[in-house]
Amino acid sequence: MHVDIKTTSVVQVRETFSHVARHLGGDKPASRYQEASLNLQSTANFHYRPLWEPELELYDVRRTKIVMKDWYAFKDPRQYYYGTYTIARSRQQETMEKNLEFVDKRGLLRDLPQDTRNALIFALVPMRHLEWGANLNNCYVTAYGYGTVVTQATMFHGMDRLGLAQYLSRIGLLLDGNSGESLALAKTLWMENAAWQPLRKLMERLMVSSDWFELFVKQNLVLDGLIHPLVFRQFEPRVSSQNGPALSLLTEFMTTWFDESSRWVDATVKTAAAESPANAELLREWIAQSRAEVTEALRPYAAELLGDDANKALAAVESGFDARLAKLGMNATGTKS
Repeated sequence: MHVDIKTTSVVQVRETFSHVARHLGGDKPASRYQEASLNLQSTANFHYRPLWEPELELYDVRRTKIVMKDWYAFKDPRQYYYGTYTIARSRQQETMEKNLEFVDKRGLLRDLPQDTRNALIFALVPMRHLEWGANLNNCYVTAYGYGTVVTQATMFHGMDRLGLAQYLSRIGLLLDGNSGESLALAKTLWMENAAWQPLRKLMERLMVSSDWFELFVKQNLVLDGLIHPLVFRQFEPRVSSQNGPALSLLTEFMTTWFDESSRWVDATVKTAAAESPANAELLREWIAQSRAEVTEALRPYAAELLGDDANKALAAVESGFDARLAKLGMNATGTKS
């Protein structure tokens, strides 16, 4: 019996989707990130104008003072689309769950001295309200922003902030033996404690911002860029050096997340600044204004956290922020470096 084995080659008709090809300038191979990000912004056939802003379209480039020739000039250096984002966070979640279980099983936070537990509750647990505000702010950017490369990343970022709020809540539960007392106390601190009120007031002002790119800068670059290093690079190492590494295990996600997300925030701001001198000047104004407000709001909080070392810690945080601005092409005085 003779068997003829033949092979058939399948020739791909197109390299990518037509909407991606139009952006790339031809039918070229595209990455999954590009196919999930490019030319997906709704631009036509809206049913109505927003009743609360009839002068604008539902999705309108005029909702920010930042002007871009191409809103797809922005890129996420992490190349996150839904698949890669969820896979990355799932792996980090598994690690975090193991760390939480380890600390809980051994009572590493419950067995700390009472004054140390009180200090941790004051420093960390009210931050869950700050992170909830950051979630709302990034959801606003997602709702009114323009260009999928920006808005999909801000939606992922907003969900990250809910995750951070939940982790901070679970740290509180580990501190109070799962009674929930720390969460109730944290709300009282957030609403009434004098050291927290400037930060609360600042967050409430951010939540009524109208320009979505201004909000992006003030929330994700300036506020996060100053408070996260203060808490997780100044306060947390000090606590861990005195009481062991339990807290470091529980804040590892916060530190790695901040480094990772900062790459995306910096890339977004740098792209907008490089578009035009007018954009760059506007960004400098927003950064300078917000930085002054955030620094002032942080002073009473830092004093409660670090006592006599507060000014030194704030100076170190500001120095690191200056270095970050320099890499973006802007220094602290508002002149291009």
